[in-house]
Amino acid sequence: MRHYDWTSEFREIYQHGLKAYRHGNTRPGMLFDPAQKAALATIGCSTQELFDFVEDCVQCGEPDYEFALLVTAVRRDYFLTVQQGTPSSRVLDMNQLPSKQAAVAGIAWLPRLIEKARAKLRGEMPPELMYGCGGDRPFLESVNVHPADFLRLVWAAGEDSERIVKTVQESMRSGVAS
Repeated sequence: MRHYDWTSEFREIYQHGLKAYRHGNTRPGMLFDPAQKAALATIGCSTQELFDFVEDCVQCGEPDYEFALLVTAVRRDYFLTVQQGTPSSRVLDMNQLPSKQAAVAGIAWLPRLIEKARAKLRGEMPPELMYGCGGDRPFLESVNVHPADFLRLVWAAGEDSERIVKTVQESMRSGVAS
């Protein structure tokens, strides 16, 4: 994918996915052709990740293209700058994720989402897990942080989970994300 106009090609691939899904092609491995899969790989986006955005959009009406683009842009930046275009060979073990009920500072879901965001940034999401899923979206909306901004926060904080928690708490209090 050309870096200068990657967003245009990403949009075309996304729209192809929507059309194919609406026409009954609902298998992640078959939704995109080899050239599209290769293009996605150059920006650190797996076909499963784009499939998840497409599937939720068709089935739930959200997230929309702009959501997918913003989240993918953060992952792309991390992939190209931190990982220098080299994919991780690891995949997050679902058994290592905090439960959906786990809480930190009285905020349920946040410990799980922090780990999902770290895995998303590194490209280590297992196929059965989606960053920005139907649980993540309402949670992040309730704390007034866009999913792409949350990824940036997690990236900037590194392993400092307390910094993430404090920023989320501030966003909840002020109604404006830091």
